Amino acid sequence: MGTQAKRRRVRFHISADEGSKVSVAGTFNGWNPDKHVLKQKDGTFALNILLEPGQYQYKFVVNGIWCVDPERSDWTANEYGSLNSVVTVE
Repeated sequence: MGTQAKRRRVRFHISADEGSKVSVAGTFNGWNPDKHVLKQKDGTFALNILLEPGQYQYKFVVNGIWCVDPERSDWTANEYGSLNSVVTVE
């Protein structure tokens, strides 16, 4: 038996207008924008997700508009001619 990699808590957060619908979609949830909805507090929407070590691509979905994480500088091109944010879990 091998050792099982420990999942780590990753915090996703973004600023958006009061009352917005904000979620995060990526390779960790099959790009499903309905699976991980962020909670609002003081103008910031945030959610912690437990992820296995590895590299993940993702985007925020704010009121139906897909956007990269403005606070993360790691991006990669996607098949749609735009960028995905990248997070690496150690």
